[in-house]
Amino acid sequence: MARDNKEILKECEAFLEGHFLLSSGRHSGAYCQMAFLQQYPDKCAEVMASVAEQLKDTDVDVIVGPAMGGIVYAYELGRQLGKRAIFTERVDNVMTLKRFALHPGEKCIIAEDVVTTGISSLETKKVIEAAGCECLGIVCVVDRTRAEAPSPIPILASALKLDLPNYLPEECPICKEGKLPLVHLGSRKMKEQAKQTL
Repeated sequence: MARDNKEILKECEAFLEGHFLLSSGRHSGAYCQMAFLQQYPDKCAEVMASVAEQLKDTDVDVIVGPAMGGIVYAYELGRQLGKRAIFTERVDNVMTLKRFALHPGEKCIIAEDVVTTGISSLETKKVIEAAGCECLGIVCVVDRTRAEAPSPIPILASALKLDLPNYLPEECPICKEGKLPLVHLGSRKMKEQAKQTL
């Protein structure tokens, strides 16, 4: 029996719950740090198996992972589906296929770690289409899109769908409760602070 993907992410500390300051300045009660899942190839494969299962009948040629977050997930999905996996990367701040080539007519899927708005995937979609290929959609580990702000590219599959609201500091209900300290994301102390708030 397949394990719950959210529990696997928690085991890896890729999904944290507490009180977090986001890079936008807003506050949230949860945070996804998908790089932590990539530390454990067996758990990464386990999570991506549910995505591969959803795509088993999809006619796709290439899985494309935008650097950095999508590389490992594109590779693992390509491995499980028996498809070619490549990645795009920025050159002079422009997303490009620096190391690989797509062949006109190939059907591609973009693999991401987390999709919130889907806007960043548009750059990779443009690279795919500029090569004369078709972008079928996005797959991701965590789908954080909301009904009021859907992704501009269809999300074909995800390992986990999460509705994680965030708040302006002055409207944050966690601050108003006053029980959990605010953890600044991206700092080296983040993980230890987050553990203390759980």
